[in-house]
Amino acid sequence: MPQSDAHTTDDLRVELACFELEGTAYAVDVTHVLEIVRCPPLVPLPHAPALIEGVVDLRGVVLPIVDLGRALGGAAQSDPASARIAVLRVDDLVFGLRVSAAADVLSLPGSQVEALPRLAAQAGYEAVRAVVRRSGARPVLVLSLEALLERVYRSAVASPEAA
Repeated sequence: MPQSDAHTTDDLRVELACFELEGTAYAVDVTHVLEIVRCPPLVPLPHAPALIEGVVDLRGVVLPIVDLGRALGGAAQSDPASARIAVLRVDDLVFGLRVSAAADVLSLPGSQVEALPRLAAQAGYEAVRAVVRRSGARPVLVLSLEALLERVYRSAVASPEAA
């Protein structure tokens, strides 16, 4: 007897907001994205955690800005003037993530979202939680915002200015 409540992963749709960083496509669940805007000039925040680039005043709200390149262990944006800010909400925390460019929104079957390759997961890599394969295009890396925020928190502990 078939169960009408049972769903396959193909029945579930996933919507991901995509953006680029130095030629690599990254994504987050659209439910976390409030908006994507041009990057206004940042105001440095003295003694801030190392991964907080500064703050911006966006329509009356002061947002801390995290550069995705630095948060992933690479270099800061090569051209901050052309960068975009993805304004994100994780639980009650709102912050900006600086990226190279906004791309698009993918709406796809859940079966296209694959777990991180086992070697990376077993090695403790947690910044990316899943991968989306696309025919004829490079994969999209789905970020773990919780892991990125944890890196920001750890940068505060490691920063000599935070003391």
